[in-house]
Amino acid sequence: MSQTISREIHPWEQPFWKPVPGKEGVLFYLVAIHALAIVGLILFPLPGLPVFGMALLFTALGGLGTTVCYHRMLAHRTLKLNHFTEHLLIFWAMFNGSGAPTSWVAYHRLHHSHADTVADISSPQQGGFWWAHLRWLYQSAPADPAKWCRELNHGAYKVWMYAQVPLILLSLFCGLALGWQGFFWLGAIRLVYSLHMQCFVNSLTHLGHSDQGDFSRNVWWLGPLQLTAWGENWHKNHHSNPGSARLGLRWWQTDVGWYFIYALEAVGLATHVKRPTPRLHSPLDSSRKGEQKCTDPSP
Repeated sequence: MSQTISREIHPWEQPFWKPVPGKEGVLFYLVAIHALAIVGLILFPLPGLPVFGMALLFTALGGLGTTVCYHRMLAHRTLKLNHFTEHLLIFWAMFNGSGAPTSWVAYHRLHHSHADTVADISSPQQGGFWWAHLRWLYQSAPADPAKWCRELNHGAYKVWMYAQVPLILLSLFCGLALGWQGFFWLGAIRLVYSLHMQCFVNSLTHLGHSDQGDFSRNVWWLGPLQLTAWGENWHKNHHSNPGSARLGLRWWQTDVGWYFIYALEAVGLATHVKRPTPRLHSPLDSSRKGEQKCTDPSP
């Protein structure tokens, strides 16, 4: 009697066009903003200065919201922010297309807990570049907030979950106040640019080489393209010391998010800011120990 050996099918082995149940809206959003951005670039390849300035400002504010509030504060607890400042940054992160803080943090803690293994939700070492860059957004099962960030699964953070769709619609259409040029550049073009600059952290900065399982790497040239999220490109630094609010560990490693945190601390809007710790172990050991601490879902 012949026996059939079944093999687990990983999500990145599914057809690229097939979203998991419940994420059809994510795929629709991704297709829609890319299509609108292409149309916008054809019709208005060079925007006027006021429109370009507003798009740059919105992108910068969104970058600060994601790197400072979502990543360094909420996901890794490397600082505390004044409540008004925290929720203002959450607004700009969501307005920039980063999603609600609860889901963002749950995904990120899951990633750190299983970095570049089969269980990693967005590793190019497993699913390839495009899986890590975009496909996981609509083809991976949602990370359970009750497991990964239960301290964010209630109160004001829960309210932001319900605000996702209205905020994205506002973000997409707010530019109409400045005409069609504003519609495309303040909406879809800005959202597509911000999306890819953030997604490069999942894909490009995990294409390193390692014999020890740590495939994260620093990508110096990516930083200037990320604007105020400049600092996220020092990704190997981050995985080696995830308990630090500072990602640029050398004087020449520009880290705009850290400069912003330093300024907030100086005026009393940021407290309990964690600095880099001395490396008492190898980078891999430091990374694994720090990740375990940072991914603890307890408040």
